[in-house]
Amino acid sequence: MATAKKARAAKADTAVRVRRVRAADIPQVIGLDTRVTKLAKAEYWNDVFRRYGKQRLQERFFLVAEGRTDGADAHVLGFIIGEIRAWEFGSTPCGWVFALSVEPEMRLQSVATELFEAISNEFKKAGVSKMRTMVARDAQLPMLFFRSEGMMAGPYIQLEKDLD
Repeated sequence: MATAKKARAAKADTAVRVRRVRAADIPQVIGLDTRVTKLAKAEYWNDVFRRYGKQRLQERFFLVAEGRTDGADAHVLGFIIGEIRAWEFGSTPCGWVFALSVEPEMRLQSVATELFEAISNEFKKAGVSKMRTMVARDAQLPMLFFRSEGMMAGPYIQLEKDLD
């Protein structure tokens, strides 16, 4: 019960703003990803910023949710990354989301929903009418989130093969 009260209080005290990522955000993105995945990947995130935060910005989107909690300075509460792709095999251009993460204590506070809506709007402005992502079958939290946002199984099936 105390956890629910704390979560509601955090939501009331947090104003979230979604915007494009800046270079100064990358250490916070790295920290968030490290806390969530338990893997430090600074080189990876710096490369993602270089490719998605600085190039081809009309078709690539690296967005952060910034907010203030407990009167502190604004900081990154979550991020979403996607791009417009026209895949092989005859598919039409669509928006692809390939990264979404939110501070664990800020989950269920609509941060992911605000990020999802913001990238959806960016995709629409860019002229695409479909959005896709991939989720591991056993990844319940992402699966539940994306389904709650109206996403469902699409027309393509992922195939894979182990390479010895």
